[in-house]
Amino acid sequence: MAHPAHPDTDAGLSLAARCAFTALPVLALAVLVGLLLTHELPWRWHAAWVPSLGVDWSFRVDGLSVLMLLMITGVGSAVFVYAGGYLAGHPQQHRLYVLLALFMVAMIGCVTADNLFVLFLFWEMTSLTSFMLVGFNHAQASSRQSAQQALLVTGTGGLALLAGFILLAQAMGTAQLSDIIARLPGTAQTPALTAALVLILIGAFTKSAQFPFHFWLPNAMAAPTPVSAYLHSATMVKLGVYLLARLDPGFGDWPLWAWALKGAGSITAAWGMALALRERDLKRILAWSTVATLGTLVTLVGLRGEGATVAVGALLLAHALYKAPLFFVAGNIDHGTGTRVIDRLGNLRHAMPWTAAAALLAGASMAGMPLSFGYIAKDVIVAAKSSGDVAAFAEVANTIFGAIAVAVAGVAAIRVFWRHPGTNETPPDAHEGGPALVGPPLVLASIGVVLGLFPFFIEDLLAGASTAMTPADVTVVLQLTPSFGPALGSLAITLAIGAVIYALWDPLHRQFERAGPFLRRVAMASIYERSLEALPWLAARTTRALQHGRLPAYGVGLLGSVTLALAALLLAGAGAWSWPAWTAPSAGVWGAGALVMAGAVLALGARDRLVLLLTAGLVGFGSGVFFLFLGAPDVAYTQFVVEAILVIVVASVLMQLRRRGLGRGRHEGFRPLAALVAVAFGTVCAVTLLLVSAVPLDTALTDYFAAVSVPEAFGRNVVNVILVDFRALDTLGEISVVMLSFLAAWGLLAAARGRRRAAGGEGA
Repeated sequence: MAHPAHPDTDAGLSLAARCAFTALPVLALAVLVGLLLTHELPWRWHAAWVPSLGVDWSFRVDGLSVLMLLMITGVGSAVFVYAGGYLAGHPQQHRLYVLLALFMVAMIGCVTADNLFVLFLFWEMTSLTSFMLVGFNHAQASSRQSAQQALLVTGTGGLALLAGFILLAQAMGTAQLSDIIARLPGTAQTPALTAALVLILIGAFTKSAQFPFHFWLPNAMAAPTPVSAYLHSATMVKLGVYLLARLDPGFGDWPLWAWALKGAGSITAAWGMALALRERDLKRILAWSTVATLGTLVTLVGLRGEGATVAVGALLLAHALYKAPLFFVAGNIDHGTGTRVIDRLGNLRHAMPWTAAAALLAGASMAGMPLSFGYIAKDVIVAAKSSGDVAAFAEVANTIFGAIAVAVAGVAAIRVFWRHPGTNETPPDAHEGGPALVGPPLVLASIGVVLGLFPFFIEDLLAGASTAMTPADVTVVLQLTPSFGPALGSLAITLAIGAVIYALWDPLHRQFERAGPFLRRVAMASIYERSLEALPWLAARTTRALQHGRLPAYGVGLLGSVTLALAALLLAGAGAWSWPAWTAPSAGVWGAGALVMAGAVLALGARDRLVLLLTAGLVGFGSGVFFLFLGAPDVAYTQFVVEAILVIVVASVLMQLRRRGLGRGRHEGFRPLAALVAVAFGTVCAVTLLLVSAVPLDTALTDYFAAVSVPEAFGRNVVNVILVDFRALDTLGEISVVMLSFLAAWGLLAAARGRRRAAGGEGA
């Protein structure tokens, strides 16, 4: 694994430059706190952007947005400080700071946007910037692969999210998120809204690593530790949870919504924690526990109990305050020892005392120990699940999550610092980092302890976030004072089971290793990899099937596709068909139709290419007769001229080739599939034209050109006026294409004439 550059390297940013970058999140945090002290929520800002599409720069900040903004800027400030020490001397440190700043802006835009499409714009910005952050060490193949995987999974989910937003905006008649949430509870559950719901769930699940899209997050640990601490503890992975929580007041009463969240969240929580037992890399262990926490958050969003929203807000904050420090701890261990593999680490507290202290404080909160904010979060989670409609599996998943969370906290805080199980010893070169490395984890972990001792500091914050996640007719009941009854008993059971798992960590890991081949075959990551490997094979087979070089088959495929599309549209509106009144056509129209049909039928059976050309020409001449008897003599004249020239020129070429002994191949003759497609295409076109002709003619455009041709274009021939004045640029483009084609052909003709003259001279 990559070891960051040592501080004494001569490259990298100066201290002043690092301070300037760090001032960005600190300033944002200060502005946010200042606004909270001087302005009441919600805050709104609006500016027109694309009004015709219903897309405006619309932003709204309420209690949930404030909670997310505090994590984005607060944890972001710690991450920027930590990055200065972790990558001190790195030649690309400035690039990391720029990407982190762009990512922070994208996150701020996501959690404040009140327009679906503005939210999507920032949503995709987080995907792109996270791709560059995860692939920061782009010289390493593992970093490139992890970044590609994260982008493909979250980017695909982003496309589904965009489709869901479009359907939702069309169904609700607005793209304003706050308006949609207010109207949804009283809106019927239509198929369009159901499709929008499913697509939005896919987008949110991919971003927040929910089953079956959970595999990308642990692989993203190839990123530098500051990136992991920021993206995977307080920001990007919680963006999907934020969107679900934001939409929950509108969709919360839909059974599909509630059971999808509780089902996917419960599976993710249990499976994520179980997979943590497979890992030996400390960062990957923490990553799988993050997946499990995200599953718990999604489950809580799906609950209907009045305390569920309080639990969501509390766990969002608690997780940021203990997981970011633990990622920092993993980074410090890597920085100070050169490894994160727990089998090579032990008894580090003497060499790294400040990091050990931060690990203890953060680990206590993760385990839910009393006097920590993690205990309060678990207390409100227990209360929410006891009052909500929770399936038995969700209860089991929560127990697994809580117990293994205790074991993971023990591995991160005790095993590597206070024990040396087996042959694990302190690496001889282990050393503590500087203030920039030990300060951020200590500060964040200490805040978790302070909030555990004095939870009233954040009562208003969590109350505002809970209100934003609660339907208007439900009153939020905020209770942050920990109860020492059932909650303490539940904690004791969880701690006991977690202690057993911690003690048996290595034997359990060996059991997972024995099942490793099977788990790798059925794992979603393996399915993803096999899918990528199959893409070139599928592309090659598809190309060979479609790009075969046979022009007649291309024509059949094209006409067949158009026929199916038109037929589907016609069948979709079959109930509203209206046929035109029958009027007997003239003898000339009957004759034209007979001529066209005769040419088409004869062309189907012709085997000689010259005969095929002549019979097909009957179709063109029949079309000209149609135009003549339907009042368009100018179009008929053009058709006759073009058809005559085409037949004469092509026939001359064929005759010339025959004289030279070339082009004697014969046409395939009658082909049943081509005939079937031709008949189907003609039938669909005929039905479409009949239905269109039954619709009353809208003469608005005709009247407009008739009225303005003389006064504005000074012409009485309306067709010429349209071509020369109203469609001047279009006509100029067509003329330019013809002229360029002529100029291109002129050189070829001149070259051919020169070769002929040269050949004649040699013959002479």
